[in-house]
Parts: sequence; C-alpha cells; structure tokens
Amino acid sequence: MPIVALRGLVVFPGAQMHFDVGRSKSIAAFKAAMSSNQQLFLVAQKSVMTDDPGEDDIFRIGVTATVRQILKMPGDDGIRVVIEGKKRAKLESLTRNKPYLQGEISYCPVLFSRNDTKLRQEALMRQVRDRFNDYANLVPDLPPDVMLTVFAEKEAGRLSDYIAGNILINFEDKQAVLEELNPYKRLQMLCVLIERESKILQLEDSISEKVQTQIDKNQREYYLREQMKVISTELGDGVNAEEEVENFRRKIKELAFDEAAEKKLLSECDRLDRMSPQSPESAVSRTYLETCLSLPWKTETKDKLDIKAARKVLDKDHYGMEKVKDRIIETLAVRKLSPDIKGQILCLVGPPGVGKTSIARSIATAMGRNYVRLSLGGVHDEAEIRGHRKTYIGSMPGRIINAIQQAGSNNPLMLLDEVDKLGNDYKGDPSSALLEVLDSEQNNTFRDHYIEIPFDLSRVFFITTANDASMIPRPLLDRMEIIELGSYTHEEKFNIAKRHLIPKQIERHGMSTKMIKIRDGAVRAIIDGYTREAGCRSLEREIAKLCRKCAVEVANGAEKLTVTENMLEDLLGPKKFKDESLSLKSEVGVTNGLAWTAVGGDMLKVEVLVLDGTGKLELTGSLGDVMKESAKAAVSFIRSRAEKLSIDTEFYKNKDIHIHVPDGAVPKDGPSAGVTITTSLVSALSGIPVKGSVAMTGEITLTGRVLPIGGLREKTMAAYRSGISTVIIPKDNEPDLAEVDDKVKANVRFVFAENLDTVLSEAMEMPNISTEKTQVIPAECKQTSHHPILARGEN
Repeated sequence: MPIVALRGLVVFPGAQMHFDVGRSKSIAAFKAAMSSNQQLFLVAQKSVMTDDPGEDDIFRIGVTATVRQILKMPGDDGIRVVIEGKKRAKLESLTRNKPYLQGEISYCPVLFSRNDTKLRQEALMRQVRDRFNDYANLVPDLPPDVMLTVFAEKEAGRLSDYIAGNILINFEDKQAVLEELNPYKRLQMLCVLIERESKILQLEDSISEKVQTQIDKNQREYYLREQMKVISTELGDGVNAEEEVENFRRKIKELAFDEAAEKKLLSECDRLDRMSPQSPESAVSRTYLETCLSLPWKTETKDKLDIKAARKVLDKDHYGMEKVKDRIIETLAVRKLSPDIKGQILCLVGPPGVGKTSIARSIATAMGRNYVRLSLGGVHDEAEIRGHRKTYIGSMPGRIINAIQQAGSNNPLMLLDEVDKLGNDYKGDPSSALLEVLDSEQNNTFRDHYIEIPFDLSRVFFITTANDASMIPRPLLDRMEIIELGSYTHEEKFNIAKRHLIPKQIERHGMSTKMIKIRDGAVRAIIDGYTREAGCRSLEREIAKLCRKCAVEVANGAEKLTVTENMLEDLLGPKKFKDESLSLKSEVGVTNGLAWTAVGGDMLKVEVLVLDGTGKLELTGSLGDVMKESAKAAVSFIRSRAEKLSIDTEFYKNKDIHIHVPDGAVPKDGPSAGVTITTSLVSALSGIPVKGSVAMTGEITLTGRVLPIGGLREKTMAAYRSGISTVIIPKDNEPDLAEVDDKVKANVRFVFAENLDTVLSEAMEMPNISTEKTQVIPAECKQTSHHPILARGEN
C-alpha cells in the first residue's frame, strides 16, 4: 500500500486525527489511496530534518489508516487530511520511491506472556488511570470526554493506545510505545512516561507561577509608578522619582569614581529606588547623593604660570609684603618646572590689619585659582571640620567639603582664617581634625564624615592666618610654613593710604579723585596723630570719616575740596596721640621697655619708686607671675652688686620698693622686661636718671646675663614709631636683625648686651656706674669714636 512518512507525528490504532500535508510524495500517496481502497501506511521518520526520507530514514513499525477526508488548502499546494488509525503494521520492504513511497506491509500480532493475567491487567489499568488522572489535573485544557473514554475503556491494548495518543510526550517515546506489541508492557511503559511527564508539568507550573508572580509585581510597580507620574504632573511639582534615580546613576557613571566609591553611591541609588518618595529616609538619601555629585571631583582650574604677570598683580594689590610675594613667585616657578608638585601650606602670622586675608585673594587672582575663605575663629566642634554623619537629622558636610563645593573646583586657594583662635571642648578638638587636612602626605584621601568617600585635597593651595603663632598647637604648626608679617612703618602706611585706602574710600562714598584731594601732609598727620596700630584698619576708618565729612560739603554744593593738615582738627577732631618723642626725657626710676602683643609691638614704661620702709616689694600694673619673678630676680641681682653700683647695701631692709607698669587694666607678662625692671631699680636706688631716648628688652639671670627674647621685629618697630634712637637687645638676638625692617635699622642704633653691665652703661646718664669694662656694638648706622660710651669702651 502507499506509505506516508510523518514528521514528528505518531498515529496509534483507533485514533482519529487531522493534519496538513505539504510534501509532493505524501500528497501523491494520499491521492493514490483515495483512488483505490483509501488505505495507506503511516509511519514516523527518524529525523524531522529529513525532507525526502528513504527506507533507512523511517521506522519499521507504523499503523495502517483509512483516509476519511481530503481538503484542498486555499492559496496553497498543500492539503488537509482526516484519517483513522486501524492496526499496527510493519514495513517489510520498500517497493516504490516515486512518485510516492509504496511498500509491502504486514500486520503485527498481539503478544502476551505467561505472567499476563486478568488480575495483572486490572492492576496495570488502575495504575495507568490513576496516573493519567493526576496528569489530567495538571493539563487544564484536556477535553472532558478524554477522561470519560479512559475510564470506560476495558481492553488493555486500546486503553494504552488511546492514552499514548492523548498525552504530551515526544514522538520518540510515542514510537517506543507503538513498537511494543505486548499490551501489558505498553501499560507499564505508560506508567513511567505519565509519572515523568507529571513531574515535569509540576515543575513547569511552579516556574510559571514564580514568573507570573514576578510579572504581576513588575506590572503592579509599573502601574503604580505611572500613577505617581500622573499625580506629580497634576500637582505640578515635576518630581519623578524613577527618572531622578536614573539621573543619579548616569552621573555616577560619568564621573568615573573608583570601584569602592562607585559601589557605595550605586547602592545608595538602589536604596533610594526602593523607598517611597514621601519617606523621610528618601529625603536623606536624595540630599546625600545630590551633595556627593555636586562636588567638583574632576573639575580643575589651570594655573597661570606667568611669573611676571603674577608679580604685577601682587604689587598692584598690596604695597610691601615682599616675603609673601617672593614665596608665591617661588611656588609658581616650581610649579612651572614641576606641575605635579603638591603640599603648599603657608601660614601668615602677623598683627591685625596688615593684609593677611586680602593678600590671599590677590594670590588666588595671580595664580588663576578659585578663592574660598573659611573663618575658624571660635570653632570648637570637630564636626565643623569633618562634618556630621548622615544618620543624624540635619547632618551636613564639614566646612572643608562645603568650601570645595562653593569653590567649584578641586584645586582652589583655600584661606583658613584665624587658625590660632580655634577652641576645643567635650565635642572634640577641631585643630586635631585639621592635622589630616593640612598634611600633604595624608590629605589626598580626606574622608568627611558625611560624604564617606575619599576626596583628594592635595591639589588645594592652603593658606592659614594667625595673630599669634604660639597659640597654634605644635603638631599643626609643624605642618605649615610660617611667614611672619610685621607692623607697617610710617612710610609703608603712607604709601598704602595713597595707593589703596584713599581711592577706595573716595569711590565707596560716591565721589571721585577729581572732587576731593588729600594732601600728603594731611595723610602723614592722620597716621601720626589719629592712629597708633600695627596695621591699617584704624587708618582706613579715619580716612572713611574724612570722606564722610567731605561728602557733606559736596552735597551742600561744593565742587572741589582739598584737605590739608590744618583742616584735620575741624574734620576729625583733636589729635588722639601726641608725639611721644617730646616726652622722651630722662627720668630717675623710669625706663622704656619694649613689649610684644598679638596686635603688634608696644613701648611700656617701667616706673620704680623707692620709699623709706621695712624692705617690702610692691608690684602693680596687672603683672603676671613670670614678670613678678623677673622683678624679684632683679632685686636679688642688685643686692649682689650693690656696692659696685654705689647703692646702699642695706636697701632691702630699710627701703620699700614699688614697681609699677602703667596701663594697669591691661594684663602684662613675660620675661623680656627683666633688663627694664633692673635698670629702673638701679636708677631709683642710685638716683641716676635713665636716658629717655633709650629703650630695651631682654631676660635676665641672677648672675646678670642677658638672655634672648622673641618678637624683635615688632618691638623694634614700636621703638621706631615712638622716636627711640637707641635700642638695647640681647647679644644672642643679633642674627634676628635680618628680620628687622630696613627703615628701622636706618634710624635706630642697636646695642647688643651680653650682661647687665652693658645695659646699665648704655642706659644711665652717668656711664661710670659700673666697675667692669663694657662693649657697644653699633648696627646699621655709622658710629664715631667721639661717642662717650664707645670712647670709654675703647679706652
């Protein structure tokens, strides 16, 4: 009979089914069957990939079938057939290959074994039905009449063929069932196949359920997010949480953080994505991410390395301050030769008003860097520097990170103002937190408590300012390069006023330099008579006051004003300070001492009065313990040298000594007044006056040695301002003269003293009070042998 090779399909006896036929040989076989007795042999081919199967490409066991119907498919060469399986058959040989397959077919007999009893048949049929029932529960689209047929069928062979044709197993397994001629063995095979297929279906159901749950969850989230978008749009707040998180992720990828930082930020994004936008925690995470991503991680300004242009900018903005300017020029020169150098940390130390803060802004302009300033005065909480951890309500980054954010670049010039006025309490020590910030070996991985990601501060140019370097903790001071700025001389103040202060105040008060002119004599008179300071702040205030007075005149109709020295008392009032050189007369028991303060140098008079009494020593003038000890040491020294100094050797028994330092409301302390107290004591006890044109400073010992002191530049500047012509300083301070202003060295004679004999010989009106030879070393000015002290020393 004709043979049709089926691709992936197995037909069982008794099965009725329809399928499409497209191959020409198969169509020809169906047509041949219809033209004879409608019988043909259906057999599965071994591989579904074979298009033109031969005898070796098809199985040997198949089924004979009757063709019930053939339908022509519209618009196609194929046909749709309806067939009914009849009996198992075996292909004996292939007799024709074209135009269709034809071969000799023999029916297969039904085989039984000795163990195949009725009871065994019943047991196997029950097992198959039970398993098929379980299988049917897992296949929801199984027609109900299939179950009815399964439970109604009583014959084992037909039951096995019917079930095999209605379960979803691959065609190889179905072919194996078809080739089994023993009905009972077919039932056994079906039990195994149905059990396996049931387990597969259970796993599929479990997987499908999980997938469906996830799909439902995603659909639910998508639905809710879409609702939130609509709600946000309706409310007009424009907040889209999903887009916001995606923007955060995109920015993190663009900034190219290191692996650890990127992982932390992305995990924070995931955390924000899981939270409700209305949750307080979401606001914390959002603020944290916005702060981190707003920092200039990769933004850097290019330094201007034109040394001549930088020097021009610095000279234009500030007069003098050569040390600072030279140091900045050196920095630019080194950076020009070695661009990767790091670790510039300068500390400008000087009295108020000398331009420490303003020079920092000029340095930033000269270098082409962004400028940012931090005022550290009064800061007493370590979190001010390092920030607060973001777990706290209202937490924020520290001042360092805030300054970087404000600057907008990772290499600004950062001014840490008033670093000597940092406080500390139970909340921590901010100066200790600055140790890492100002250490060029550590600050490349500075971790703010809020940011929690290392930020590189090594590119930042740090400049700190202070009035008193002794108030800065030693470990912090060790990390900075100290540049001392001294007090301004009269000439420097004059030039600063002419070049900067006067034009600035005239413009600020709405006038021009054509409308108001201030004569040079008036400027010098303001400096001498209305100000007495190390810097220029009081001078600027007096100039501003003068401009206000002139503004009144201009407002009243005056077109042009010229301020002369004679007009100052009418405009500014009486002079506040008299010429001290007029009061520098020689007096008994009164000596000019030099002191250093945080606002510059100052000259103090030490007064001693000797009265009849019982040997009491009275110290007044708000003196500190160190100064009181210096006075006691001076008394002991004079007692040991009383006879040589022509002083009553019993003075400590029959005389009361009162030592007073004026300006009693101002606390005073330090050892440098030792020579001044001793000189006043000797003068008061001997009745010999002290030269009014001489000032002195130095610590003393009980044996009369003069020890070195600090603050020489400021002290000598105070002497110069006060009109002093001779300053006595310790011999060991001679190298420090290099730091003294040239103007001071040109107008003041310096005497270097190793012991008190030199001091007394130079300071007293009568130089022969000492029995020992003395030596005077004049500095920075020419001395001639006719000088009485020098002549006596040479003789």
